[in-house]
Amino acid sequence: MRLFRQLFWVLLTLGVLLGIVLIFSYDIIKIDWVSFMEIQPSYRPMEDPLPPPARSIPIEGAISIPGMGAPTNPTVPDEASLKRGAELYAINCQMCHGITGEGNGPVAPFLVNFKPANLTSEVVQSKSDGSIFLTLTNGVDGRMPALNENLTVSERWDVVNFIRTLRSGE
Repeated sequence: MRLFRQLFWVLLTLGVLLGIVLIFSYDIIKIDWVSFMEIQPSYRPMEDPLPPPARSIPIEGAISIPGMGAPTNPTVPDEASLKRGAELYAINCQMCHGITGEGNGPVAPFLVNFKPANLTSEVVQSKSDGSIFLTLTNGVDGRMPALNENLTVSERWDVVNFIRTLRSGE
């Protein structure tokens, strides 16, 4: 009986010592478990969006089918549309393009490679509504993110209508 008791205490002591060694050596060994999130595949927002599946119909309708050309503006630029467009512009565009749309928003000085477009300029204002809509929808590669996931089709048309008011400083 005494031998079993001694053997128990020796094994318990060795187990505790082994446990302590393993705890302190864990940071050195670095065992990667499959459940660790940092080793799982992940994507940053707006990084490599997947193209729509072949022969699929977008839920937003034909307006978002690539290669269809610039669509026509179905939204009448009435007071309600301009108000919604101003609110959406303030949320999604103003940080880069500024309150007046001149490309002088609070984020603009930090954009070193490409400055935001001056939305009041003749270059932008001479574009068709559909062209501005497609720019909002698809973004500008490396310069402006696509807003098709942030804004619905009708909201993007409201922003287009609001951008048209920036020409005259309304």
